[in-house]
Amino acid sequence: MVENQSDTFDIGGDLTVHRLGFGAMRVTGEDIIGSPSDERAAREVIQHARDIGVDFIDTADSYGPGVSERLIRESLHPYEDVVVATKGGLLRNRDGDWLPNGDPDYLRNAHLASLDRLGVDSIDLYQHHRPDPDVDFEESIHALAELKDAGVIDHVGISNVSVDQLETARDIVDVATVQNHYNVANRDHQDVLDACEEYGIGFIPYFPLAAGDLDDAAAVREVADAHDASAYQIALAWLLHTSDVTLPIPGTSSIEHLEQNVAASAIDLTDGELARLDA
Repeated sequence: MVENQSDTFDIGGDLTVHRLGFGAMRVTGEDIIGSPSDERAAREVIQHARDIGVDFIDTADSYGPGVSERLIRESLHPYEDVVVATKGGLLRNRDGDWLPNGDPDYLRNAHLASLDRLGVDSIDLYQHHRPDPDVDFEESIHALAELKDAGVIDHVGISNVSVDQLETARDIVDVATVQNHYNVANRDHQDVLDACEEYGIGFIPYFPLAAGDLDDAAAVREVADAHDASAYQIALAWLLHTSDVTLPIPGTSSIEHLEQNVAASAIDLTDGELARLDA
């Protein structure tokens, strides 16, 4: 059976997880709205991730909304040897829009709801999902810092931020992780990853498989052929090799695809292959 062979990272200095995690966005319904067509199958995917060594699960209250968190509780509670991270700060509607809401009172309410859905007294890692252009970023982060001080958040993370916003957040609270768009085909946030490396902060690259962006990536295809692997597996292996602080969280609603993703943790890229992929 395939097994997670990625090395480990200590989130916030004390939550030790394998660096290859699982993103639970895709266990919801179409357009990330509502329940999946087969909830039993969704729970089986989440449980199988744990069974093959994935001990870092990332979700958000906006996935469903609420559906992903509920399914995680039904699948994994009481979370023995599993770290569950969630996020707050985005509203959803039936049109599928993602609407930022960083109002401190809203974040406090969202956090309360996540506690209930996940069935915990404190959330391992709670992330501010996206800065709200209509709310002072510092006010949003202060709200999460207060929840951390109150003992209902163990670690604070931020997402979709610039280096300046990371520095602002670090002046307010210990930042354990940053979650930004980043993959082998899109490195626009390289400066944020560099800052995370400097500070020992976990960097969670979302959209890690670069689906659709690898079609013209000849180097990725050539390296994949050399390893008898898929381009997507090489994209994951590259993320694990490119930095010691990256925590890729590929998501899927399929056990077969899950196992393919986890198998990427065993791919050992050579220095020459990394140089070709970095070119």
